[in-house]
Amino acid sequence: MLLLLLAVVGAIAVVAAGYGGSLAPAVPDRSPRGRLPAGTVDRAAIDGLRFSVGLRGYRMDEVDDVLDRLATELEARDALIAELEQQRTSREV
Repeated sequence: MLLLLLAVVGAIAVVAAGYGGSLAPAVPDRSPRGRLPAGTVDRAAIDGLRFSVGLRGYRMDEVDDVLDRLATELEARDALIAELEQQRTSREV
């Protein structure tokens, strides 16, 4: 009985030391679909977003990056709309 116990403890020690082989490479915990593609943002790009799940919900860094990018895109579109409206009103006068 003692020999069996020593054999089990020895096997556990060998595996714990890393001599029993290694695990498969870890899969990244981030979704490649948690980022917006380069270029203009359209409805399809937003519909295709899928964030990785973190400890207490979605990964905040992925969500923050997307929100920053959307804010930048909205500011650029607002500026373009304002410029086009200004050009239209200057032509009407």
